[in-house]
Amino acid sequence: MGHTVTIIDRRREAFARLGEDFGGQTIEGIGFDRDRLIEAGIERAEAVAAVTSGDNSNVLVARVARENFGIERVVARIYDPRRATIYQRLGLPTVATVAWTTDRVLRRLLPQTTPPEWTDPTAKLCLVERALPDAWAGQPLNELEETVGARVVGVGRLGSALVPSAATVGQQSDLLYIAVKTEDVEALDKALAGDPAGRH
Repeated sequence: MGHTVTIIDRRREAFARLGEDFGGQTIEGIGFDRDRLIEAGIERAEAVAAVTSGDNSNVLVARVARENFGIERVVARIYDPRRATIYQRLGLPTVATVAWTTDRVLRRLLPQTTPPEWTDPTAKLCLVERALPDAWAGQPLNELEETVGARVVGVGRLGSALVPSAATVGQQSDLLYIAVKTEDVEALDKALAGDPAGRH
């Protein structure tokens, strides 16, 4: 997709599975090692996916990326569904080890490049999934309707879901399901990327 990608793996032989056309960087080491993360360019990164074979390692990588380096788009693969629920409640997006894992990872890390969840037969209206940017935490979700004409029809929050009311305020790590005109998706993404406080 044109993004710069760096992969850290403790086993050098694992890189052979990337194929000869892989144009990114590979680093041998432990994913939560601060020096390896800096070598991988985490200080310039826009997103981090922690998808090793261990739940603890993935959570540690995700937390280090978010808490130490300020990476907003982070996702961790979790094998234990009970743990996944707990981490979701702590605001850490997780994906399971089922067939749709890769799609869900990309939806978290690159929301603007993923297809809509649903589009009507005329292709004029669609339902998109977007992670709430930190700048929008504490802001009424109906502001999206006022600025773009989009309507938040569902919110994933702390491992559960709710149908928002006019008074619902966004919280950090919310996952929004938004009904929007197809032609306004770009405007929606620009609104989410902006500072909501600057409009008051």
